[in-house]
Amino acid sequence: MSLAFSVCLVVLCAAAAMGMPIALAMIVSAVAYLAISGQDLALASEQLIQSVYDSFVLLAVPLFIVAANIMNAGAISDRLLDFCKAMVGRFKGGLAQVDILVSLIFSGMSGSAVADAAGVGKISIAMMLKTGHYTPGFAGAVVAASATIGPIIPPSIPMVLYALVSDASIGYLFLGGVIPGVLMTLVLMVMNSVIAHRRNIPAEEAVPLRRLPGITLRAMPALMMPVILLAGIYGGATTPTEAAAVAALYALLVSGLFYRSLSLRALYDIFLDSSRSSASVGLVIGSALIFNYIVATENIPTAISGALVEMDLSRMEFLLLVNVMFLLLGCVLDASTIILVIIPLFLPTAAALGVDPIHFGVMSVVNCMIGLITPPYGMLLFVINGVTGIAIKDMVKEGMPFLFALLTALVALTLVPDLILFLPRMFGYEG
Repeated sequence: MSLAFSVCLVVLCAAAAMGMPIALAMIVSAVAYLAISGQDLALASEQLIQSVYDSFVLLAVPLFIVAANIMNAGAISDRLLDFCKAMVGRFKGGLAQVDILVSLIFSGMSGSAVADAAGVGKISIAMMLKTGHYTPGFAGAVVAASATIGPIIPPSIPMVLYALVSDASIGYLFLGGVIPGVLMTLVLMVMNSVIAHRRNIPAEEAVPLRRLPGITLRAMPALMMPVILLAGIYGGATTPTEAAAVAALYALLVSGLFYRSLSLRALYDIFLDSSRSSASVGLVIGSALIFNYIVATENIPTAISGALVEMDLSRMEFLLLVNVMFLLLGCVLDASTIILVIIPLFLPTAAALGVDPIHFGVMSVVNCMIGLITPPYGMLLFVINGVTGIAIKDMVKEGMPFLFALLTALVALTLVPDLILFLPRMFGYEG
């Protein structure tokens, strides 16, 4: 490790410790590296511009953000909640089950955990607290845990980022996330059912069967969005980026014309909020790619790969070691930083050990999403605290059983790669 890179790491850690946003901290540390190593300081901006603007796949990120925000602002969330309440509200802990199921469905529209928690999750919390059967901490914990499903079921912004650094197929990554997303939903529902029976949380009033067709029909335009998205990609009609544009347009048409729930003022606010979110994500991506240039210059991935290969780890030992490291890093780093900066360090080793890149990618994204609910940095905990005022310590306490359930799913996905690779192979993946 060179002196310049050592100083770079010290500056990065010091800047982050002082509360500087991680994206700016990486840019400052990169400039420090370039200055000490005697390179042109303009390389930082050059890498940022080339990395962000030369990547067609990154255009999917702001488009998925727009689609998610339109879904949240329109009447789509209400109709999805009605549909899910009719499906699972009749069971013990029904409203919590409704939130978990609606997170699964909404994940097929947004690709963002934050959009799920701040939008439909906020509505779910209000519904649970209104009954008086759920504590605020429990309601917040259920929403936070279920929101982690959002980026696993396609579309998925984190998987787009993984594809950027790994050159893996976005289409196959999206397919690989379907079964893991369903598995996460099932383990959360089982855990919620266990808690509901222990606490004797009552079920909601059952919706008469005669009303189900009407409720399903009202929700059908929203339910069709993931079908249209995946059909376009795997039918060969669109690339994943073009599919993101279709998703945004479809969300706009459904909310604005079919449900008639968007005003021009609301649309302006959506685009404004989406541009801010996209700029924030873009800054993280750009700064991470600048940092990746430095890491590649220092030959860090090859050094790590060589060290791990010399340890003579088996494929499964490597995956378990990586999972533990990512879980620990998830306590202090956001998911985007781990995907863009940390994961590339392990890709050469994964390839050397014969780890399938789709399996590794989906497993890693699931791991990073679990990090969104682990203190002290758990972003979803902060988001829910910000929109509802529920104390973070209460959500952490009530969220432990759900965290355990998600970790169980992660172990299963690690030990049984076919849970991830089954659908990609059905559609022609030969990895």
